[in-house]
Amino acid sequence: MGPSLFFVICLLHSVIALSSGALMMFYMKEIYTFTHGIETATKLLGSAPHDQLLIRTSDSFSGLLLFAIGFLLFMVAFVKDRDFQVFFAKGSKCGGKSQTQMNGEQCYIIKQCKQTRVFKLR
Repeated sequence: MGPSLFFVICLLHSVIALSSGALMMFYMKEIYTFTHGIETATKLLGSAPHDQLLIRTSDSFSGLLLFAIGFLLFMVAFVKDRDFQVFFAKGSKCGGKSQTQMNGEQCYIIKQCKQTRVFKLR
């Protein structure tokens, strides 16, 4: 069987995040010049050496964060557990509702941010 859609989407987003993060860490000056022009890029990079250092450090950490997210997505793409894929695709939102059976009785579970409440159905 071919690759699942979840795998393809995660891998695509991973490649985009990895490449964007690497470019942000190492080639931000060239990206500024290419996208905004030479004059505007010079202004964006700051005038004082201290400003330039702060801006380059900030760009590097932003790129590193994006690279880490891309690496995480790359690892998630290879998870075969269907329940995890559904959880990861939907996200973990507070306020979820589900229906289940506990001790042979039909129950309605409401998950809130810090607590879970169980209500018996009649």
